[in-house]
Amino acid sequence: MNQAKCDEQDYIHFLIAAQKVFSRVEAAATHPEGEGVVAHDAYTRLLQRLPPDSRGLWAEVEGCVARERGMLILDDSTLDKPYASKMALVSNHWSGKHHAVVRGINLISLVWTDDGQSSLPCDYRIYNKVHDGLDKNDHFRDMLATAHARGFRPSLVAFDSWYSSLDNLKRIREYGWSWFTRLKSNRKVSPRPGQTLSIADVPIPPDGCILHLTGYGMVKVLRTVDTHGNAEHWATANLLMTALHRQAAAQNAWAIETYHRNLKQFTGVERAQFRLEVSQRNHIGLAIRAFVRLEHTRIHRAIPIFEAKNAIIRQAIRLYLRNPSIVLPSTA
Repeated sequence: MNQAKCDEQDYIHFLIAAQKVFSRVEAAATHPEGEGVVAHDAYTRLLQRLPPDSRGLWAEVEGCVARERGMLILDDSTLDKPYASKMALVSNHWSGKHHAVVRGINLISLVWTDDGQSSLPCDYRIYNKVHDGLDKNDHFRDMLATAHARGFRPSLVAFDSWYSSLDNLKRIREYGWSWFTRLKSNRKVSPRPGQTLSIADVPIPPDGCILHLTGYGMVKVLRTVDTHGNAEHWATANLLMTALHRQAAAQNAWAIETYHRNLKQFTGVERAQFRLEVSQRNHIGLAIRAFVRLEHTRIHRAIPIFEAKNAIIRQAIRLYLRNPSIVLPSTA
């Protein structure tokens, strides 16, 4: 059996260095000289032979996170594929970016953060219910079960209201963790025994109050009003949470939005065009691992990811300027 001409590290570092084009053809064209000719078919085979799961990600990120502290955040994001007609995994999803239903791939991520200073993905799933029969809540609970088995003991588990079902809240409680989320205005609570109201109809003081969430138990609820005048009801299993702590927790939970934005902007996770499901899954997984390297560099070198990427281009320009190849013929 012939030895593979490229490996996953080659593709990861290509994604880190590439600026606009994230294709197998470009990966082959930029493969280092002196290592033999590498055709784009070698990268095609690479993306088809790797196991399409998140175990490679955890093997690399395990040493970068502190499992006994920090916050775990779960959320999903849509990878835009507006022109894909025959591409695996692509279907219609709601996009917070476009505020509309768009064509794309739905990526569900578990991110660890330490006081909002870092955004390190620990696990991910790709939503594809038509083929695997799993909905988003199934993936949610599966990733939490995996995190629990890996020994995580987070101070909080944060997630959007989409994932705030009773089954999910009870599962987190079983692990001995505290959760933090927003509740929809029609969720039923009891301010006193024998009285059940929609949470929107309960007067909540500035420092919040403790209510009985129907089907679950006692929770702390805090109310805020957004810039459009809409009320938001934040809830947590931590009955000692104050309004100030809620604000800090919400800011830290925003780390997953930063992760989604940087993943899309700097790793080409949305850019590659693959029809086969295994290739698409592996491209996404390797793009996430490329992000881990960029995020680690940002944290330990104290430089923005944009600057880290730009430094690669500066080095290439310096090398070119030493011996320019695009010149006019001599007129001497």
